[in-house]
Amino acid sequence: MPAFLPDLSVMLAFAVAALLLAVTPGPDMALFVSRTMNFGRLHGFATVLGALTGIAIHTALVAFGISVLIIAAPTAFWVLKIVGALYLVWLAIQAIRTGGGILVTKAGGKVPSLTQSYMTGLGINLTNPKIALFFVTFLPQFVSAHDPAAVGKLLFLGVEFVVVSLPVVIAIVLFAQLLTTTLRDNAWVSKALNWSFAAVFMAFAATILLAEGRK
Repeated sequence: MPAFLPDLSVMLAFAVAALLLAVTPGPDMALFVSRTMNFGRLHGFATVLGALTGIAIHTALVAFGISVLIIAAPTAFWVLKIVGALYLVWLAIQAIRTGGGILVTKAGGKVPSLTQSYMTGLGINLTNPKIALFFVTFLPQFVSAHDPAAVGKLLFLGVEFVVVSLPVVIAIVLFAQLLTTTLRDNAWVSKALNWSFAAVFMAFAATILLAEGRK
């Protein structure tokens, strides 16, 4: 068996943890739904691709040791969490602005490019404390620090995380697309969704900021 492959028991345990994280509601999931309902399936998938790129970056940081610096420098990690909270506040504001490009908008609204949707997905993933905490504090637990193949195993687990998460996020995008036509035909439902998703973003931002404020 190649040295970079973890034991089967480790792969199975990590798959369960990755699946639980993927199905947990969060700002990334809300963004996938909102982009799809706003601008179509391609924008939903572009946002997902951006988020998955963020996962690759988190994995690389852990695998090549930068995570050690984050843990050793609490201020740096605190800054990361605050930046994430502020980014969520910005998304909430965009959600309730006409043509803001986050949630269900009327026909004729400003349509972002696929690159913009990709970058939005990347941004929300890189500044999402849930993802950062998972990769910085949890992922290394599945590999021994003294394992000479630790880097390869961490990279493998990062790929495994993407593979496990992919069916979940694809299903989310496709389901959102099915609902789009019905929801667009009901103005009050669209408006309620705008504010609901804004509330989701603000709730996560408040949770982060309040948690930091108590420290």
